[in-house]
Amino acid sequence: MSKSIQTGNAVIEAIKNRRTVKKFKKDAVPTDKIIELLEAAVWAPNHKLREPWRFLLFTGDGRKKLAQAIDAEMGEDNKFSANIKQVPAVMLVVLEEDPRQNIWDEDFAAVSALVQNFLLAAWSEEIGTFWVTKPFLYAPKFRKPLGIEADEKIIGMIYMGYPDVIPSAKERTSAKEKLTLFE
Repeated sequence: MSKSIQTGNAVIEAIKNRRTVKKFKKDAVPTDKIIELLEAAVWAPNHKLREPWRFLLFTGDGRKKLAQAIDAEMGEDNKFSANIKQVPAVMLVVLEEDPRQNIWDEDFAAVSALVQNFLLAAWSEEIGTFWVTKPFLYAPKFRKPLGIEADEKIIGMIYMGYPDVIPSAKERTSAKEKLTLFE
């Protein structure tokens, strides 16, 4: 018995309707819900099922640990650690780096696909997200207290919470304008 491919436009609509949310309500996102979303996200395509990812999740008082790591690099009273304390949940997505360039490229793509899966899964549960990278993610003073090793890359921070403001859609360049077709 073969499995059928599910059809319909739900996936396309989710992709087009998802927004980056930067303003969140104060309500906590249940950890169990975040884990459920991660369980969906790990279905990202990844070559030979290497699963080259791990996650650091900061919620509630745990956000203070992340803010302290930011302060270690940026100094106290910086806008980033102050902002972290206002976001209901923050997750670091970490790539286990392989020294072989082709494997590294495949793994980076897989972790990026996982992040997109997570963003879409969160949106489907009315949870807003903001995938952000910052220069301090590379700094040893930031990484060491969080146990991030030298052979790991932080793909980004994902801020998440229930949206307070949902931004309007912004126009995209048509794919046709960037397509080179060989027939």
